[in-house]
Amino acid sequence: MTQAELRLCSLLLQEHFGEIVEKVGNSLLRTGPRPLRLLPGGTGLLPDQVKKALCVLIQHNLVRYEVQPRGSVEYEAQSERILRILRYPRYIYTAKTLYGDPGELLVEELLLHGHLSMSCAVARVADRLTETMEDGKTMDYSEVSSTFVRLADTHFIQRCPMVPEIPQGAKAPPPPAPALAIAEKDMYVVPRLSLVGKGKRRHSCDEEEEGEHKAKRQKQEGGTSETPPDDGIYWQVNLERFHQHFRDQALVSAVASRMDQTSSEVVRTMLRMSEVTTASGASHTQPLSSNEIFRSLPAGYNIGKQVLDQYLALLADDPLEFVGKSGDSGGGTYTVSILWGELASRAPPSPFQRPSLIPLLLHRFGSRCARIFRLLLRKKHLEQKQVEDFAMIPAKEAKDMLYRMLSENLVSLQEIPKTPDHAPSRTFYLYTVNVMAAARMLLHRCYKSVANLMERRQHEMRENKRLLEKSQRVEAILASMQATGAEAAQLHEVEEMITGPERQQLETLKRNVNKIDASENQVDETIFVLESFIESTMKRP
Repeated sequence: MTQAELRLCSLLLQEHFGEIVEKVGNSLLRTGPRPLRLLPGGTGLLPDQVKKALCVLIQHNLVRYEVQPRGSVEYEAQSERILRILRYPRYIYTAKTLYGDPGELLVEELLLHGHLSMSCAVARVADRLTETMEDGKTMDYSEVSSTFVRLADTHFIQRCPMVPEIPQGAKAPPPPAPALAIAEKDMYVVPRLSLVGKGKRRHSCDEEEEGEHKAKRQKQEGGTSETPPDDGIYWQVNLERFHQHFRDQALVSAVASRMDQTSSEVVRTMLRMSEVTTASGASHTQPLSSNEIFRSLPAGYNIGKQVLDQYLALLADDPLEFVGKSGDSGGGTYTVSILWGELASRAPPSPFQRPSLIPLLLHRFGSRCARIFRLLLRKKHLEQKQVEDFAMIPAKEAKDMLYRMLSENLVSLQEIPKTPDHAPSRTFYLYTVNVMAAARMLLHRCYKSVANLMERRQHEMRENKRLLEKSQRVEAILASMQATGAEAAQLHEVEEMITGPERQQLETLKRNVNKIDASENQVDETIFVLESFIESTMKRP
């Protein structure tokens, strides 16, 4: 794990969970798997604080535990899962795009709490949606639960592993830590619940206090609340399924930019047909016949069967082979290649390398370096003299640019000796692009960029802390006065508590923070492309 990744993980834990959880997570990231007894000494926290922090991290799948052969339990931080916190806004926005407001809030609640039961998640979302509706309107539980079922059917959410049931009469001592497991066929099975009810609005402070006193009295009197019908069945967000959706969108965009919109719609249809049946690590989708693809095309695309076959043949004959032909039955069976490493190796520079590496070269080294880099991607291996001739750049400049890119690990130098003594005069020196090394270097820079952006946002918030607190107090006063029916003159008087320069300063702060947030999301898109490319390239046989 690099220092840039460690720094970013620490910032993410601190921002989302606080200082105590960040200390425990940072300790596990630096030292690796450790038992509970060593964590208080390494973090300077009390044992009770460490236990609570571990509970939070395990709840959100950021730490996993494993029973060792001697019976002790060791805890290990999941650095990859911690870095996924950066992508939470994108998951939520995708759910909103596909399933509307109920889908957005369901995914948000599951990410916020780590995992929830279906009944609890539906009730929370219904209450939140009711709050945004006009007076007299409420959100029905059945509408939210139907969206929940759709999310499970398309595998965007999945059931959490459970503690296996111990058979009655077993006398074996319980293990130090439970081994959670779930069958693959049960991961997306939604329990049959008759959730009847409507969302509730928040009560006033007096009503809330009265409700709390009533709950306390019931607890003291020994009263118990009704057990939900799905007690013990918890759900979590399936991040890999969201990544599969992002990858499919990138493939469709690549086809659209290389060919045309109709070709991209054909590929989109094929990906949609096999989105649930294709494993996340598979290199190709399941084979689909031409007849099945034709029947599944959107109603708006009025293209005939013969035209579809021509498009499929065109896609299969393309050098990048987005679509491959796997058989002749049913008018021909076709698959979509979804392993980015294979796409990159067929006809570099691939559409996945170009958006990330070339702008970096243009920004850091200029257009001539980018020209040399494209040339090396296309020609694979070139001597310095060949680079000068093909790129039409003077020898001195070409040499300087090649050495600069060599020092940044963007290009590598390969020696091919003519004789066993490796004499320089009898050795070929070939420049080439090590795409994996360049991708890893760019990924490292992206982690550093996101960490810098987060620290900059925290600095902006600290510098304007007093002003932000004042603004929040004024907004709270205005909200309470509006609820009690205050006059417009009174409201205006309260609004004037924030002066003109302060209001301008708040607008500037809001604009700067929005820019930083947008930059974080843009860098995360590049991180996703690079991580997917590196992962798929390593999976290639």
